[in-house]
Amino acid sequence: MRWNLRLRAAEKGIWKSTEMRRLLAEAGLEISSGKMSGLWTGTPTTIRLDDLDVICAVLDCSPAELLIREPDKVAARRPRREQAVGDQAPAPVVRLGRQRSTPPA
Repeated sequence: MRWNLRLRAAEKGIWKSTEMRRLLAEAGLEISSGKMSGLWTGTPTTIRLDDLDVICAVLDCSPAELLIREPDKVAARRPRREQAVGDQAPAPVVRLGRQRSTPPA
């Protein structure tokens, strides 16, 4: 996911994080300057849904406009299977629960 806050804010004429922070405070969301800086300059690792709701209300947008999917990055993380043509990989063994040894005979 790519965080699109700055571009979305610029489309609404908001050019500075201090201005965005003031608008969020007016909407009832008090954000520290450090947290606002993180939201403004980078991609947050976490964000509360309540906070996202207020940000969307201030920018008059949906979460889909702030969080941009990046399918290429997802595909790059997928493990690759390299097999020769015609080779059949053994079926995976599904093991559920605790692995216990058999009792002595």
